Amino acid sequence: MKNIKILGTGCPKCKQTEAIVRQVVEELELEAQIEKVEDMMQIMAYHVLSTPAVVIDEEVKIRGRVPTASEIRGLLN
Repeated sequence: MKNIKILGTGCPKCKQTEAIVRQVVEELELEAQIEKVEDMMQIMAYHVLSTPAVVIDEEVKIRGRVPTASEIRGLLN
């Protein structure tokens, strides 16, 4: 099972990133735990200074931008 975290303070880009990740996980029928992290101290623990960011299995894969659905698909396959 994949552990996915979306790091962001709740801005529109962060919400868009979360929606894309959830959509791709559903499309691929993956077992994944998706967590939204909004606490700045937790976000900074990943050394992320610009959000949104996507963390997969505790590794920061995307930071500072909204990913495309195909990009997320590639990271999850």
